[in-house]
Amino acid sequence: MKTYSFRRETLIPVTLDMAWDFFTSPLNLTKITPAEMNFVVTSDFQPGTKVYPGMIITYKVSPLWGIKMNWMTEITQVKEKQYFIDEQRFGPYALWHHQHHFQETDRGVLMTDIVNYAIGWGFIGRIANSLVVAKKLEEVFDYREKVIRKIF
Repeated sequence: MKTYSFRRETLIPVTLDMAWDFFTSPLNLTKITPAEMNFVVTSDFQPGTKVYPGMIITYKVSPLWGIKMNWMTEITQVKEKQYFIDEQRFGPYALWHHQHHFQETDRGVLMTDIVNYAIGWGFIGRIANSLVVAKKLEEVFDYREKVIRKIF
């Protein structure tokens, strides 16, 4: 199975506390995901809930062509105000490992997303990644960057 890597850095003009508070709330995922993906967190979280190791987050999402899917991720690691990692347990990818890193700078917080993923389906998956999936992932993170700039 072929794996792929995606990396995005976003400079956010806020304090580390503000960035960490926003991005560690599972309920804020909906705010930074394109509307056409019909992304809904289905886990029953209360406002103020923050990620912790072992946390399971469930969603409904339509990543491509309006096809609805269930997605489940687990927060596997958290180092306060430095990083957290989510890994897919069930969903559209054969592998999904997403690192969220936060580094305070003199201009705000440098947020670095590192995603390692695999599609599965052998040759068909490699074609799907080159024609659709990699571009869609890029579009999602482009959207996130625009929304983050508006929020902050």
